[in-house]
Amino acid sequence: MYVVMNELEVPEQAKGGMKQRFGKSAENMTKVPGCLDFMFLEQEGESEKLVVFTKWESKEHYEDWLHSDAFKKAHQEKRESKEKSPSSGNELRSFAVIHHT
Repeated sequence: MYVVMNELEVPEQAKGGMKQRFGKSAENMTKVPGCLDFMFLEQEGESEKLVVFTKWESKEHYEDWLHSDAFKKAHQEKRESKEKSPSSGNELRSFAVIHHT
């Protein structure tokens, strides 16, 4: 199993739009081969942190998704949008799962 977390720094006034955008992503992720779980998290006590958390059957499934047409299309639409991304930065973290119950 493989876990990836993308920590986004988003100003408070932009959080609503980001939550809506990632709400649409959650639906699409249920169709991605190897994706076991998708969560969009808001950190308590730290107003600018949002986290995209995904759990995969394997690192290979995650990498297949990164190179998929669906991933490219989703990120291309964001790039082509005239709206500037509200995220002021991000940190991507990935983990091999050692123990899971």
